[in-house]
Amino acid sequence: MKCLIVDDEPLARELMEAYVSRIEELKLVKSCGNALEAFTFIQQRPVDLIFLDIEMPQITGIELLRSLKDKPRVILTTAYREYAFEAYDLDVVDYMLKPISFDRFLRGIAKIKQLKQPEITLDEVNAVESFNDAYLYLKENREMVKVFLKDIVYIESLRDYVRVKTLKQEVITYQKISYLEQKLPQNKFIRVHRSFIIAMDKVISFTPATVKVNIIDIPIGRNYKNVTLKMLMQHNVLQ
Repeated sequence: MKCLIVDDEPLARELMEAYVSRIEELKLVKSCGNALEAFTFIQQRPVDLIFLDIEMPQITGIELLRSLKDKPRVILTTAYREYAFEAYDLDVVDYMLKPISFDRFLRGIAKIKQLKQPEITLDEVNAVESFNDAYLYLKENREMVKVFLKDIVYIESLRDYVRVKTLKQEVITYQKISYLEQKLPQNKFIRVHRSFIIAMDKVISFTPATVKVNIIDIPIGRNYKNVTLKMLMQHNVLQ
C-alpha cells in the first residue's frame, strides 16, 4: 500500500516514518508537513493510505479529509480526543491518540488488512461459488469433526482453545482464533472482538456495542468497532 504521512510535527513524522518502514506491505511515498502540501500531492499521485494529523496550521486534517473526492483509507493520528465522533462520521479506519506505540500502530494496520477484500482470480471463482460445500475438520478429543462453513454461527476464543458454534453442533478444539481468522473467507466472516469471529449472514441485528447472531449477543470490541460497523453496513441498499 502506498502511504502518505501528514503531520506538522517533525518528530511525529519521523516516528511514523520509522513505523511504516518496519511493515513490508507499506510503501511511504511522501511525508508532508502540512495539509495543503498533502492535498497538492494527492491530486498528482493518488495513495492508498494516509496517516493524518488533525491540528495543523492553515487547514486541519479534518478539512483536508472533507476536501477529497476520492478518499483513500485514512488513519487519524492526533493528541486530541474530542474529534473522535466527527472522525467516525467521516468513515476513517482508525483513530490513534499520541503518543502512538508501535503495538498500537500495528493494530491500526490490522484493521486496514481486514478491510481489504481479497482479489478473486478466475481460478478462484469455483471456490467462491462452492462456499456451501466448503468445510473444515476440527479435532475434538480424538475425533476429527467435519464442520461446514455455511453452518458456522460464531467462533469464540477460550485461550488456547476455540469454541466453534454451528447451527447443528458445538465443537471445542485446540486452536488459536487468529489462525482460523486467516483461513476463513473474509467476505463471509468478520472478527468483531479479540475473542469472537461471527458469520455475517447469521447477523440478525446490531448496535455500536453488540451484534446478535441468531439469538446470541456478541460484544463488539473497541478496537474492532469501526471495521465491524462498516462491514455490516456495506450491503445495505438504503445507504
